[in-house]
Amino acid sequence: MSAAPIAIAATTVDELGESPCWVADAGLLYWVDLRAPALHRLDPATGAVRSWPMPDLIGAVVARRGGGVVVAVRHGLYGFDPETAKLTLLASVETGPPENRLNDAKCDPAGRIFCGSMWDFGLRSTGGLYRIDAKGAVTQVRSEVTVANAIAFAPDGRILYFTDTRRGVIEQADYDPVTGEIGPWRLFAAAEAAPGRPDGATVDAEGYLWNARYQGGCLARFAPDGRLDRLVELPVSQPTSCAFGGAGLRALYVTTARQKLSTEALAEEPLAGALLALDVGVAGLAEPLFVG
Repeated sequence: MSAAPIAIAATTVDELGESPCWVADAGLLYWVDLRAPALHRLDPATGAVRSWPMPDLIGAVVARRGGGVVVAVRHGLYGFDPETAKLTLLASVETGPPENRLNDAKCDPAGRIFCGSMWDFGLRSTGGLYRIDAKGAVTQVRSEVTVANAIAFAPDGRILYFTDTRRGVIEQADYDPVTGEIGPWRLFAAAEAAPGRPDGATVDAEGYLWNARYQGGCLARFAPDGRLDRLVELPVSQPTSCAFGGAGLRALYVTTARQKLSTEALAEEPLAGALLALDVGVAGLAEPLFVG
């Protein structure tokens, strides 16, 4: 494994930190603590962190072109106004078992949201992957998912990445950013390609996929052909997701979790649950905004 300079961006002590999302126009980073449940926001210029409690489990946050953000709360997508703390339902996404909840989410180049769902804690394969357009129309594009994660798009928008964390493999499919249609899924990276299990992911300016390896204590960088390019060691065993942000998109923010760690393990991992910021020597790409 290689090393990279690591800074502590926020000490929020998240039970299950997830879904870092950089809002370039505002220069702010949002992320969630799924279990709190809460939405967090960091101003890197001052180090100030603001948090808002959520009414139910919050799986993800994405930026919105019209202002504010969109949050995935239990079964639906909601617009959230940080100034008023008001939630507005945009789409009821998950209509499966009540134990299901929304998880990872990203926008495609056209501003549609792709959002995964799962039975909480991945106890059954009742989840799916959904595409939500600007008008809130929901289309299920994949079923029988256990733990939906690693939703990301290649720089040209023509490859979609996805993982079912329980299966352990990262998959990819050809994608039409105009129509939103997905081609057949194929293997991108095998389960044994890197330590731990694949969790959240992002793509850098060189087209390489960065993947948080849950219980593996590292980030894996995969080349566009699926070859493992680099492993970056982390001071926590449960990194959950990553996103580029900051000046020039040169900081790689990493969310982490304390969930299910023993007292002894927590004593050995004082940064478990913190938001980390790494200099990995490469810039990221601006994430598309939801157009709805």
